[in-house]
Amino acid sequence: MIIPVLLVLMLVLQIIVGTIVMLIEMAVTGVQPPVDGSAPLSPWMMLAANLSIAVMAPVAMLLMRWIGKVPVREQFRIGRRASWGRLGLYTGVFLVLLLLVNGIMVAVDPSMLQSIGLSAGVILLIAITLLTTPLQAAAEEVMFRGAIMPAIGSWIRPAKAAVVVALIGSSLVFGIMHASIDPWLLSYYVLFGVCTGLMAIISRGLEAPIAFHVVNNVVMMVLSALGSDDGHIAIDRSVGMGGPFMLVYIGMDLVAVALVWLFERRRRAAEVHEGVAQPTA
Repeated sequence: MIIPVLLVLMLVLQIIVGTIVMLIEMAVTGVQPPVDGSAPLSPWMMLAANLSIAVMAPVAMLLMRWIGKVPVREQFRIGRRASWGRLGLYTGVFLVLLLLVNGIMVAVDPSMLQSIGLSAGVILLIAITLLTTPLQAAAEEVMFRGAIMPAIGSWIRPAKAAVVVALIGSSLVFGIMHASIDPWLLSYYVLFGVCTGLMAIISRGLEAPIAFHVVNNVVMMVLSALGSDDGHIAIDRSVGMGGPFMLVYIGMDLVAVALVWLFERRRRAAEVHEGVAQPTA
């Protein structure tokens, strides 16, 4: 029940909000969008898309509380407290990782810098990205890793099989919802879901996947904005838009998972050491 409600509601909200914004833009500018839907997204359309997805976070939390009987606090961690410190640390680490990888990509192909420019539309899109993309990315993690993944796992026994099926199932749904039939792009989205799902499992919480998703989307959107046509971005996920170059980003995602594993391993070792050194009465 939780899964179809979330997926249908997310699609319906995006269609309704996007249509309203498109009609307003048409009335103001008098420009008719192409009938094939190939028009680039304006900053205001991006704002509408981000906010319509951001709304799904509280919706997912309410459904998990109402249907799944899971208290809100328990939706963000398992067997430990949710930690703002963890979220901040992972955000900083992943920001360094993303900037390093994209810096290497630019060094290999300097032509990527040729289209970069600033205009009023670009500045507006960057502002919208910084303010609302974190909400969009965090909402997707709350929805897919915090609600859909455990919802799938709740139908499977034993527990080890449930974890595997839930991880794969939620990642497939995440990939399909990005509406791309390009094999490279679809594979990347599915693997992105697998990686953030592994982060949630390893860390027993959503801080790491939320941090990675937020940093990834913000960095990539800011770079896209800088290379956009006055803040208008063409999001093309058709066949041929992906390619072997995406192996770099897949590798980056796997490195992020490894960093989470190393950090959580060290943290648990430290907790065990402190527990031995300072026994309680």
